Amino acid sequence: MRTLVADDDVCSRMLLQKVLTAWGYDVVTASGGEEAWRVLTGDSAPGLAVLDWMMPELDGVEVCRRIRALDLLSPPYLILLTSRNDKSDIATGLEAGAADYLSKPFDPEELRARLLVGRRFVELNRKLLETQEELRRQALTDPLTLVMNRRAVLARLSEELARAARQQLLLGIGVLDIDHFKSVNDRYGHAAGDFVLQAVVERIGKVLRRYDALGRIGGDEFLIVMPGVGPLEARTVLERIRRVVGATPFAVQGAELKVTVSIGGTVATADTADDLMRRVDRVLYRAKGSGRDRVVMARTKGGDLGARRPGFRADPEQAH
Repeated sequence: MRTLVADDDVCSRMLLQKVLTAWGYDVVTASGGEEAWRVLTGDSAPGLAVLDWMMPELDGVEVCRRIRALDLLSPPYLILLTSRNDKSDIATGLEAGAADYLSKPFDPEELRARLLVGRRFVELNRKLLETQEELRRQALTDPLTLVMNRRAVLARLSEELARAARQQLLLGIGVLDIDHFKSVNDRYGHAAGDFVLQAVVERIGKVLRRYDALGRIGGDEFLIVMPGVGPLEARTVLERIRRVVGATPFAVQGAELKVTVSIGGTVATADTADDLMRRVDRVLYRAKGSGRDRVVMARTKGGDLGARRPGFRADPEQAH
């Protein structure tokens, strides 16, 4: 574990460094409080720190106070090293944010035991944060396809709408529905249906940019959010997705299964997320009702941009 030793006394600092290194700690040193502060707030900050109370510029107590004021999710475990044995001084150090203290001259075994306590604290805190992050990820991820779930992608849509309005940017969205997906489950079983969902998501991911968003909002429906994309660009991206999904049959139980998708798309103006979803759902149903395997774009001011079939060339005037 990376550990800071901060002491303005060269002999004391070198002794601590030698002892801690022998115990397997990755030691970084500082000769004063300001340097210790920079190390503890910099990149690859140590999880443990042994701070001398009396140091130039900033003393150990002030370093502790400043670190605790940051309210870090993963704070370092701070041990004050001091020749002060008065209980009021010890209380001052602990109230300032030190997790423990050790009297000078220190006993090596006592120091080792207190470092082990600190190490366990840091490791448990890191595991807790990792667990919280994993639970957060699971709460926002569709477990089958591993893309955003409905709650997460709709939240992302709201965030992008707010950003687009604030920065006067365009925002394209699309809702994709797998054509005749129920028949896949009925004929080949749900395991095959799950495979198709996963494979479709993989093909969509090859088209989208790193900062686009894809989420599963229903059984076989997916929402695509494309920041900075206007009507013609949105149509082009969604049409490319349609072609990529349907280009190659899926191998399902020894058979080749052709899968196509219908997509409704639009570009946000001064819309709420609900208004935008209602508009794009309307043209998605039109895409399905007019033969499937096509993209239909809704106009931003009523109407729509028409169904795009293979070989259809967009009229630029339709984007306005």
